[in-house]
Amino acid sequence: MIRVGVVGAAGRMGSTVCDAVAAAEGLDLVAAVDTARTGGQVHGLTVSSELRTLADAGCEVVVDFTVAAAARITLPWLALHGMHAVVGTTGLGDDDVESFRKAFSGSNCLIAANFAIGAVLMMRFAEQAAPWFETAEIIEFHHNGKADAPSGTALATARRMASASSEWAPDPTAHETLPGARGGQGPAGIRIHGVRMVGMTASQEVVLGTAGQTLVIRHDSSDRVSFMPGVLLACRRVATVPGLTLGIDSLL
Repeated sequence: MIRVGVVGAAGRMGSTVCDAVAAAEGLDLVAAVDTARTGGQVHGLTVSSELRTLADAGCEVVVDFTVAAAARITLPWLALHGMHAVVGTTGLGDDDVESFRKAFSGSNCLIAANFAIGAVLMMRFAEQAAPWFETAEIIEFHHNGKADAPSGTALATARRMASASSEWAPDPTAHETLPGARGGQGPAGIRIHGVRMVGMTASQEVVLGTAGQTLVIRHDSSDRVSFMPGVLLACRRVATVPGLTLGIDSLL
């Protein structure tokens, strides 16, 4: 049994992770930590505010679904204590990733912009399609509680598309009547549009166009359980991928 702790356990995503780990074969939920909401019960565990709880419980793997500011404290602490980390926190920058890469020398860390298998395939398909199209834009939809924009998934998709093709048609827009109407400019000038809406969970469209045709690649997560197979896979496999790994592609 792999002993697993969850940071952010009282949040909506964290509590879903706790449910999934508790029900999973070969995984044992042994610690629940949340610095914002403590004292509640999760599968018989008292939610603690102290990271020390993870060490006291003998965690081998810790899942972090929090916010970037909290992860910058938690992940170096996990590395220092020799625990593997599975991270779904978005809003982390390149500097954060390099810092974590240096920290995790004795244990491993896997950071994924999206743990849904369908979303991983969407990014892969967009990367494969990129060289065959002249223009592309990304529209990402999330619930109204998401603090960062654009999403980590949208940025990761744009980076992969930009690395797959360096030939993109220029944006013809000469004037924005409303500033920001064309969205944010991502890697290779790929425009990214973020939608925040009550009732949404997580969806993304990649729209590619060339002469006489368009291709739309879309993925929808209607429930947070869609991310759990990827999270559980990462918990089981993170010990086998040395150092820092971005995305779950290599595990599939």
